Amino acid sequence: MTMSGHPHHRTRRRPLAVLALLLAVVASVLGPAASSSADPGWWNPVARPAPDSEINVTGEPFKGTDSQGKVRGFVDAHDHLMSNEGFGGRLICGKPFSDQGVADALKDCPEHYPDGSLAIFDFITKGGDGKHDPDGWPTFKDWPAHDSLTHQQNYYAWVERAWRGGQRVLVNDLVTNGVICSVYFFKDRGCDEMTAIRLEAQKTYEMQAFVDKMYGGAGKGWFRIVTDSAQARDVIQQGKLAVILGVETSEPFGCKQILDIAQCSREDIDRGLDELHRLGVRSMFLCHKFDNALCGVRFDQGALGTAINVGQFLSTGTFWKTEKCTGPQHDNPIGLAAAPSAEKELPAGVAVPSYAADAQCNTRGLTELGEYALRGMMQRKMMLEIDHMSVKAAGRAFDILESESYPGVISSHSWMDLDWTERLYRLGGFIAQYMSGAEAFSAEAKRTDALRDKYGVGYGYGTDMNGVGGWPGPRGADTPNPVRYPFRSTDGGSVIDKQTTGQRTWDLNTDGASHYGLVPDWIEDVRLVGGQEVVDDLFKGAESYLTTWGNSERHKAGVNLAKGSAASASSAEWWNPFVNFSAGRAVDGDPGSRWASEWNDNQWLRIDLGSAHRVGRVTVDWEAAYGKAYRIEASTDGSTWQTVWSTTAGDGGLDTARFSGVSARYLRVQGLQRATQWGYSVHEVGVYSS
Repeated sequence: MTMSGHPHHRTRRRPLAVLALLLAVVASVLGPAASSSADPGWWNPVARPAPDSEINVTGEPFKGTDSQGKVRGFVDAHDHLMSNEGFGGRLICGKPFSDQGVADALKDCPEHYPDGSLAIFDFITKGGDGKHDPDGWPTFKDWPAHDSLTHQQNYYAWVERAWRGGQRVLVNDLVTNGVICSVYFFKDRGCDEMTAIRLEAQKTYEMQAFVDKMYGGAGKGWFRIVTDSAQARDVIQQGKLAVILGVETSEPFGCKQILDIAQCSREDIDRGLDELHRLGVRSMFLCHKFDNALCGVRFDQGALGTAINVGQFLSTGTFWKTEKCTGPQHDNPIGLAAAPSAEKELPAGVAVPSYAADAQCNTRGLTELGEYALRGMMQRKMMLEIDHMSVKAAGRAFDILESESYPGVISSHSWMDLDWTERLYRLGGFIAQYMSGAEAFSAEAKRTDALRDKYGVGYGYGTDMNGVGGWPGPRGADTPNPVRYPFRSTDGGSVIDKQTTGQRTWDLNTDGASHYGLVPDWIEDVRLVGGQEVVDDLFKGAESYLTTWGNSERHKAGVNLAKGSAASASSAEWWNPFVNFSAGRAVDGDPGSRWASEWNDNQWLRIDLGSAHRVGRVTVDWEAAYGKAYRIEASTDGSTWQTVWSTTAGDGGLDTARFSGVSARYLRVQGLQRATQWGYSVHEVGVYSS
């Protein structure tokens, strides 16, 4: 029986052996390969500076798109990797990378030694006496910290940890401020803003090369600077981090103003935009902190606001000026608290003025040069950062963007009036919220959740690290729902443990968001406090940001059918033979000319397009004398009119009327009620097919 059973036993084992072999082959194809010292995984470098920071994330970063072909991942729409190179080079201490390693990169500023007694900006921004242990590597006793605004938070390995934790887009805003540079005691370079912007762009490309070198050569690293949305999508599908360059500075292209006189020209703006575009910049602020020749700013509050108002005077020769707001939007309450260290910089006999409590809007809006710069950005397919613009400037910018159906508008760090939110989403723009504590961040995310659902968009955060803003503090080890280490990344593919650099290990519960490497920990905190749905919206952020960018790149300016057309009007105001306010002035393509009617309500302006066109959008650029109530009418024969759009709440400025497309040869702006004692006055009417 034994011998007869031998062959039978062998025939039964062979299919099992074959099956096991097949399963092993299938597993090797479909499953993740085990890492070894010879094959550490594409996401780990061939060589890293030694010693260096730990990453403390295991698992392969996710690649590809979701089932609908959309990219996945978080977006930081507002960070400052290289601000240590701005402000004269000594405001932010430490560098995001160094060929000489972590000990060289994460060094304090020279004047902070031995105990921080001369860390002047530190005690201005943090309070106290500024004293701290200046040593970075390897102890990191006192910095980086969530409330230390003068020390490097963007070391490359910490950014790598955020990428490994699921972030796929990072907007690196090149930043500086010439006035802060000029008045700060310590600096090792000049204060020209464009020089600093160029250097920060150069350093960002050098950081890319630094990471590439660790991975074996050009193009192999995870840190990829991109200059169009298709390139960004490709990078993210490879599982890497798409890095976009932006600009946040107070005097772009040298466009400051002194005693209300612009110090730049249209030619300066064109040269500046062309240069920034060549550098790879694809989004920017037109003004920041100080009024400039392009636009007025949204105020800062408290003692910081007073200090910045002093800077405004030192930069422009004028303090902020306020007026009562005309709509529901308003600028931040202006800073009134004393700021002695800043105020002593004022000339003798000059003091910060007081302001009326009910006047919360900046008198300055978007200037003629600002409009020119905005349209120049649109021509170059760049995206406008609307944050920091005064209500008046932002409102006019929205008017222009809407008149062209241009979607490229970003609010990247909670510095926009919240009443603009739906207007921005309707255009196709993108919103990111400042990286605040998990409770506040989650509450604001939920407040606008219905709008994101309505427009089918994701959400972002703006860390603003190295941006002198302050970051989420610790919720405490005794909180009932702490971050428990280790935890899984949002996609589920990575395990994230406490982050260690040198002898210091950070715990979000007790340290807060001290540096960029704790972004994944903060997202986990948001999940615990706000729920998975908040994080799900954040995980859709990369796709939404790239949709806004891509739609901006594909935007085509419409043809104004009204330009040069025949026009007539119910009346034309007459002053003297040398001033012409006839109907044709509203379609001559010159924004400086205008049609003006007689001073009564029932007035109209009629435009003959010459032949029938399909029309779906009309823009009316009002002068100060605008219509509170008026309608847009269309006709095929000039006799029978159809109302296609109307309003009883006109607020002047540049109006855009959208309606279902109709066939029309004639368009008429029919005034019903004036907003002023004068007539109706229109700079230009635009008529578009859609």
